[in-house]
Amino acid sequence: MNHKAQAVASEITSADERQSEQAASRSYAAQVLREAFTQWGARFGLFWIALLASVAVFAPFLANSHPLLLKEGGAISSPMLTYLSMGDFVMLAVFSTIVVLIFLNIHFYKKVIVLFASGSLTAIIAFMLVSPPQLTVYDQYRVKQAAGAYEWVIHAPIPYSPKDYIRDEGDTGLEAPLASEERIHWFGTEENGSDVLSRMIHASRIALGIGFVATGIAMLIGIIMGGLMGFYSGIVDMIGMRLVEIFEAVPTLFLLLTFVAFFDRSLYAMMVIIGITSWPGYARFVRAEFLRLRQQEFVQAATACGLPLRSILFRHMLPNGIAPILVAASFGVASAILAEATLSFLGLGLVDDPSWGQMLNQAVQSSTFNWWMALFPGGAIFLTVFAYNLMGESLRDAIDPNLKKSAG
Repeated sequence: MNHKAQAVASEITSADERQSEQAASRSYAAQVLREAFTQWGARFGLFWIALLASVAVFAPFLANSHPLLLKEGGAISSPMLTYLSMGDFVMLAVFSTIVVLIFLNIHFYKKVIVLFASGSLTAIIAFMLVSPPQLTVYDQYRVKQAAGAYEWVIHAPIPYSPKDYIRDEGDTGLEAPLASEERIHWFGTEENGSDVLSRMIHASRIALGIGFVATGIAMLIGIIMGGLMGFYSGIVDMIGMRLVEIFEAVPTLFLLLTFVAFFDRSLYAMMVIIGITSWPGYARFVRAEFLRLRQQEFVQAATACGLPLRSILFRHMLPNGIAPILVAASFGVASAILAEATLSFLGLGLVDDPSWGQMLNQAVQSSTFNWWMALFPGGAIFLTVFAYNLMGESLRDAIDPNLKKSAG
């Protein structure tokens, strides 16, 4: 019995040692993420963003006037696939790559390289092969189906495209949810007659795109600048901090208003402007972390071994100092979404593509208050920004030990 007890005790001890070794081998950022997402707020935020991303990626399959499949004259075809754009294929490829990479146990920087390569390769192939028709006639399928030209047809769950103004149905315009007996609009229609739910589904692409891309640009510039300032210090730090102060003095919203007033209303231009005016905050965080980490033994050992600068900065120091940047990034994405929604609400956003802020503006344009144009787009903006803020708060609680003590 004593031998059995000793064997069990040794197994428990070895298991505890393995767990402690695994915990020690995880980077600081991984430990913070693991602890942050044990909170319900971060889980809710992650669930909502994942749901929104899935809706954005599969928007053509969820809301489309072009049938998913149909049979005409004995031949089966998919008009929806014919009208998919290059961006649709790139988003599907990137989303599929992210799902696969989540389950692969490889270094983070390798995942980034694979994701970038997948997106770039898909973009090149789609640019060479994908050529959707320039002229789009949405009502042709409804007319043919009413005439009995199809043997069978499968529509999307929302059988309306965001720019389908349903001209074949006569005079259309603002319509409350489920107000029409001839056709079903769950969220009503906007002033031109297009389906609000379809426009909201496709507008989620604008919200997530401008949030992720603008924040990605800001993080890239901020990490490089902050890493160089924190590692070298001295004259490099002084010059870098002067640049940070200059860019911090630039008001992002007024710069966006000036740009759209004199130039084209381009989504990509908005992303770039928000990105290049938001990097100073990330640079400050990275600088502070790198000033602390440069005194650590593992950094001094890597420097003494003659490792290249990019390896020291991005492979050894960044994984242990990126946790505070993740907090700032979550709030940065929310700020970028609010900036675009503000421009669209003011009538200075995108012209052709649907946007939540643009639809929110239509709630007060007519003589009456159109509640459905305020409730649904406004609710989507609120939930998205709230989800990012919840994740940011959870990450901040996981990082700050003082908050842990006060909460305990």
